[in-house]
Amino acid sequence: MSVLRFVSVVLLAMWVGGLAALGTIGAPAIFAVLEGQDPSGGRTLAGAVFGAVFSRFQHVAWVLGGLLLAVLGVRAALGPRPRRFGLRMWTIAAMLALSLVTTFGLTPRIDRLRETTPGAIASLPDADPRKIAFGRLHGLSTGFMLVTLVAGLGLIFAETRDTN
Repeated sequence: MSVLRFVSVVLLAMWVGGLAALGTIGAPAIFAVLEGQDPSGGRTLAGAVFGAVFSRFQHVAWVLGGLLLAVLGVRAALGPRPRRFGLRMWTIAAMLALSLVTTFGLTPRIDRLRETTPGAIASLPDADPRKIAFGRLHGLSTGFMLVTLVAGLGLIFAETRDTN
């Protein structure tokens, strides 16, 4: 069982660590470099680059989430059942759901706004409906990422405290 708990912690660390690295290191670095190179169009390019990186990471997250569900299921089948098994399963499922909603619900809408807006969305007036919609969708996406990160940290805490 200790090997399976270790595998769970590693999978969670990859998922949570990836999200944290993207949000605190990746996005700021991409935007800073590309805006510094091209003040007029760098922000738009940075958004496209980060969007591509984030999309690829989401695919990795789905694999990690699927593996986490499988490992937790194997642990339950082999016994003893992990503490708060149902809560853990539902938490992983919710994390996966947020990732899927972001990828298939929010990101396409954000991309459509970018494609149909001439120039950078940031250059639009604050009252422009496209800028407002973009801000709302971007905020939801960021919020989903933060919820997933916090839920993952909670699962890491549970795994490190569990003896089953």
